[in-house]
Amino acid sequence: MIRILFDLGLFGLFTSTISAILALAGLLRFHRQRPPVASFSTPVSLLKPLDGAEPNLEAHLDSFFNQDYPSFEILFCARSATDSGLETARRVAARYPHIPASFLSTGAETYFNAKVSSLELMQSVARHDLFIISDSDVRVEPNYIREVVAPFGDERVGVVTCLYRGVADRGLWSKLEAAGMSVEMTAGVLTANLLEGMKFALGPTMAVRRSCVEAMGGFGVLGPYCSDDFLLGAKVAEQGEAVVLSHHVIDHIILNLSFAASLRHQTRWMKSTRFSRPLGHLGTALTFSVPFGLLAFAAGLAMHRPALALTLLAYSIANRIILAALVGSLAVQERHLPRTTLLYPLRDFLGFCCWAASYIGGTILWRGRRYRLSRGGLMEPLARGQSEKTEHAMTT
Repeated sequence: MIRILFDLGLFGLFTSTISAILALAGLLRFHRQRPPVASFSTPVSLLKPLDGAEPNLEAHLDSFFNQDYPSFEILFCARSATDSGLETARRVAARYPHIPASFLSTGAETYFNAKVSSLELMQSVARHDLFIISDSDVRVEPNYIREVVAPFGDERVGVVTCLYRGVADRGLWSKLEAAGMSVEMTAGVLTANLLEGMKFALGPTMAVRRSCVEAMGGFGVLGPYCSDDFLLGAKVAEQGEAVVLSHHVIDHIILNLSFAASLRHQTRWMKSTRFSRPLGHLGTALTFSVPFGLLAFAAGLAMHRPALALTLLAYSIANRIILAALVGSLAVQERHLPRTTLLYPLRDFLGFCCWAASYIGGTILWRGRRYRLSRGGLMEPLARGQSEKTEHAMTT
């Protein structure tokens, strides 16, 4: 039995090494694909769904008004006209009277995914035919719009999406989550782009043509699903349009400071991936290194081979440090590279734990309500009684 565990650890170290090599090959290909500077500057509608006043929301929204771009409007939408996030947006917009801004409210949730309700309403009043959808917890540079829309100079492009780096100013758990965004997420995207091209979009920024949204049946077709970003890119790719990974990197601000909040957020995200891409998510287990290094270490000690055990554990840690250093510096221009590089081996272990937790049950808690997930990431709201039973089962 110990020998089997040792061999399993060796196998995992092998597959994680192959995974790291593929990610670095994807990084090299990504840099070779860097497009020339383009002068494409069609008018743009920025769509910003909001849900309450998040920390530093005013500064985040201000970065979208402060754009070096000739013609754009910003539309904000929340469930309630008195939403505190909308109040913040109005305050920021007042400082930029020359930039058209609209403030909308859905009044009620048309879809289980409330974000889709907002997108559908904003689409109906948007003036322009190129949309950039971005989350409220992101911060951008003044060249954001210009670089994101540049690939649309090619009429074959239907969607453009961006890599992002996690930004956490305080708290160990938020910094670990940020390391996962900057390295683990980026490595996975670069590998997917290498092996099959982009067939999905990333939620923090999704730019899409109005014609592509209309061809897939409108934003409403995303409403019953949790992974609206993945599906938007997938549906546009199914139309034969190209999905492009931009070379512009944005800041994704980590809002979860406690261990419990961070764990819930990451497990929910992994659970949605489990249902959206079941086979790919299952294979994700083989991309982690440190858990297999620990397994080989424990089995090696049990086999009375301490030198080999330590060597394999050290290799698993070095594997992650090298990956974090290269992806962090060359792909997302990580601003806290030494910290992220040193934390990433621990993040790799926690990431495996979140992956394993994603197979516990089929429900998620999202915006205060519990949903059951089914194949494709389809969401079904649970009745209050069912939610309470589920909560009890998860805590006992």
